[in-house]
Amino acid sequence: MHNLAQLLDLLEPKARLAGRHLWLIDLLDWIRGKDNNPQAAVARLRLFLDAAQARPEFQARLHQWWRTLVDTVDATPLFADFGFAPRAAFLSELGERLRYKLLPGTPETTHATELFMLLFPTPFDARWLKLIDENTLARLGALLNTAAPSDAHNHENAAQATASTLMQDWHNVLLEALTYCTSQVAATGFSPELRLRMSPQTLQARPFHGLAGDLDALRAALLAHGPDSGALHLALDQFKGRLEACRSAASSVYAHLDEHGISVGLVFRLRQLRERILRIRDLLDCLLSDKPAGSAMQLLARLVLLAEERRSIRALIATNSTLLAAKVAERGAETGEHYITRDRAAYMQMLGKAAGGGALTAGTTLLKFMIVGLALSAFWSGFVASVMYATSFVLIQLLHFTLATKQPAMTAPAMAAKLKDLRSGEAVSEFVDEVTHLVRSQVAAVLGNVLMVVPVVLLIGAAFQFGLGRPMINAKEAAHVLQTLSLLGPTLLWAAFTGAVLFAASIIGGWVENWFVLYRLASAMRYNPRITRALGMERARRWAGFMRDNISGFTSNIALGFMLGLIPPMTGFFGLELEVRHVTLSAGQLAAAAAALGWDVLRQPALWWCVAAIPLIGALNLGVSFYLAFRLALQAHNVSGVDRARIRAAIWARWRKHPGNFFIPD
Repeated sequence: MHNLAQLLDLLEPKARLAGRHLWLIDLLDWIRGKDNNPQAAVARLRLFLDAAQARPEFQARLHQWWRTLVDTVDATPLFADFGFAPRAAFLSELGERLRYKLLPGTPETTHATELFMLLFPTPFDARWLKLIDENTLARLGALLNTAAPSDAHNHENAAQATASTLMQDWHNVLLEALTYCTSQVAATGFSPELRLRMSPQTLQARPFHGLAGDLDALRAALLAHGPDSGALHLALDQFKGRLEACRSAASSVYAHLDEHGISVGLVFRLRQLRERILRIRDLLDCLLSDKPAGSAMQLLARLVLLAEERRSIRALIATNSTLLAAKVAERGAETGEHYITRDRAAYMQMLGKAAGGGALTAGTTLLKFMIVGLALSAFWSGFVASVMYATSFVLIQLLHFTLATKQPAMTAPAMAAKLKDLRSGEAVSEFVDEVTHLVRSQVAAVLGNVLMVVPVVLLIGAAFQFGLGRPMINAKEAAHVLQTLSLLGPTLLWAAFTGAVLFAASIIGGWVENWFVLYRLASAMRYNPRITRALGMERARRWAGFMRDNISGFTSNIALGFMLGLIPPMTGFFGLELEVRHVTLSAGQLAAAAAALGWDVLRQPALWWCVAAIPLIGALNLGVSFYLAFRLALQAHNVSGVDRARIRAAIWARWRKHPGNFFIPD
């Protein structure tokens, strides 16, 4: 890092573009310092001003350098466009942020925003910019805009002498920035994606049509009558009222999205429009401020913070996917209510549905071993297994049976939605009731699956033995099953990973259902002339309703099937060796191995290590999937401030008094 004297000597107004900008970068590095102290940075700025005012020849060079900078770098795009995607699209903004994150910038640029990000690379810059006082700003303005030297005693006079030039340039920049922002707001408001989703009342008001005209009236009043005139204030009120009408019109789109599905691209455009309206208000405040220099510093500080956010890919995705997560969670909450049993009749019905799912999973277990017996390559074996898994899970859905591990990701959003209001003791007690109902329902589903899949697989094994004279699998395959399911191996790790896979499948299902609703495919299936001619009106109506009710289940089941089948060979190709451990499938495989090895297997410790692993596999499948879905639902529903200690105490008290409620209904 250069010292101050070296920096003053190195300034060369006639240097090449990169050299002029590098000098400014070095100066700001020196002002910033290494102590991360904003007061010290402002003190160094004042020290620079003192040193500059003591060197008349430096002032002349600095003035020439400044005029060259102003002439070559247009500041208007910085104030108008910085922080906004060039094409108001989510994917283009994602690519832009990746570029900022992965590729270095160059000072050899006339692009004001690229230079700005090099000049102010950290959020610390916003802290010291906000602390610069009016006197220091006046001295800085006088130094930059006065070719003749000025000493410490007459810097206020020098600032006043150059105020007219400063204000003229500053007003021109702000007015141009306002024009750019206003045109972008109008263009976004006129886009068909938004217009078709605005409320009829806002469309009739036509708020975006007069936006440019109101800005022209504001500019004319400012130039003709000045910032303190009544004409300007009337024009300003008209323009701000129009902006508010535009904001309200854009907000009406959210009601349509809540009802008809969320699009991340549309949400991104709406957020961009809202941020541009806020930027217009900031520019208006700077334009009409009594202290323009201070207002400019505050605006620069906000842009510095925006620059940090602009580099963050996580912030972009989190900000623009919140509503999509909310819609996925909302649809999951609607589905999840059907998986929670609240009385003995519903509990017995859940056991019956789970038993049916377990019986079908026994057939899935048989088919899995048959696919392994084909000795296909790893990928094709996984692909065929994926098709088989997906078909089995869809068949379970169509027969209205239950697969236990599908429950948590569906029930978690329903539980999170009940956390919005827990201020009263009665509300906490009701929430604990829901927890007991949920745990009991999932216990019933797991018991129904496992207690049915095991005897059905044993029956299939017996049928193979008596019908074909051989077991369903050979002794080598059975020993491999005991080894892979043993509690002594990485079984629990794979079970937790499978819980994450189950959660991912539910998210895919919710996203596809949202997509199905967003693009009104049910309506298209019901009324599209080509479809109605092929199916008939009544059949098209039935198919539309059927797909609307089942699209989420189909998608999540197919996604789960392909992930269970393809993750092991795909990750094995890259040397990661990720496996899946699904409680119902694992119980079926263990039963098949026991049937193949005969009664002597009961004397082997390996069997009992696997038996001990089964309930833990189920707990991890359910627990991880539920936890991930619950956290997503909490974020999507904006649930915060929940007294977790109070809820835990209430659940623990219920467990001590009535532990049986968590397993069997009263």
